[in-house]
Amino acid sequence: MAAHRKPRQRSLGGQTARTAFTLALAGVATATAFDGTGQAEPQLTTAQVKAKVDRLYQEAEAATEQYNGAQEKAGAAEKHLETLRDEAARKEEKLNAAREALGTMAAAQYRSGGLDPAVQLALSDDPDQYLDGAAFAERAGDRQSAAVTRVRGQMREIEQLRGAARLELSSLKARKAELKEHKKTVTDKLTAARDLLSRLTAAERARITADTDGGTGTPDRASRASSGARGPLQAPSPGTATVSAPDSRAAAAVSFAYSKLGSPYVWGATGPNAFDCSGLVLAAYRSAGVSLPRTTYAQIGVGQRVPRSQLRPGDLVFFYSGITHVGLYIGDGRMIHAPNPSAPVRIAPIDEMPFAGATRVV
Repeated sequence: MAAHRKPRQRSLGGQTARTAFTLALAGVATATAFDGTGQAEPQLTTAQVKAKVDRLYQEAEAATEQYNGAQEKAGAAEKHLETLRDEAARKEEKLNAAREALGTMAAAQYRSGGLDPAVQLALSDDPDQYLDGAAFAERAGDRQSAAVTRVRGQMREIEQLRGAARLELSSLKARKAELKEHKKTVTDKLTAARDLLSRLTAAERARITADTDGGTGTPDRASRASSGARGPLQAPSPGTATVSAPDSRAAAAVSFAYSKLGSPYVWGATGPNAFDCSGLVLAAYRSAGVSLPRTTYAQIGVGQRVPRSQLRPGDLVFFYSGITHVGLYIGDGRMIHAPNPSAPVRIAPIDEMPFAGATRVV
């Protein structure tokens, strides 16, 4: 009876191996299709890309205003810290002069046969030791006691200033960390918007980014809505806008904004040749001698609130529920604003974004 032998395993090679590999790949592809992963992103329409880009720009602008606010606070913290350090330096000079006077007194005492313990403590380089032993000052004469007390008070003031400076430095570090976070948010949003736009043809990008007709800042939809016997509404000329302004400073701000038409949008910029939205109105009024806060959130709280029906050239007009965008009203339902990185400073109707309020700053 023949012995049963285990059949020898055949190695996969040549055509057989290639067939098995192909089948394995097909299985993986099938499994991937069923579990919903690895599928190519569906092709977006031009309208869908525009909607996503608009949302990214709005989110980036909100982060930009938060960045501007953090930057303003960081600047204030730096100034306060410098003030504290200057004040501490001045007090240290006074302290050194007072200690020098005590040193003269100590030298006289030494020559006469002894050095008062209170004076020794006042001349010590260890403030804690001095303050702990301040009771010795009571043993000194009236004049000497007063001098020692002054030195003690000056040392305490300096320590308080140094403590305040340490707190301010901690605040400044926190502001800088906040700046870094907001900067990353802005750059991430803008990068995502650029990536979306890069998927479109040049013609499609032009239709999305150039939502004005004839350079007047009038969107096609607004032109159609405004058309009537007299045709589309035209943006007022600089002369008309400045004459209608309620104040010479408002007129100067409007004139400045007209002079910056075509300037690029750069987030965080306040001029002279590039702006973000709040930076443009800040620069416009700065040119007229009026100081405004840096952010949209703060700018809406300046001056007198005015209803939309009573707007006049020079008023600040704000948009979105979060007050994340601002423009400078120029009359006839129009404003000059810095829209976003895809468009320069330009004229646009105030109804192209959700209106949130207005203020007259002069």
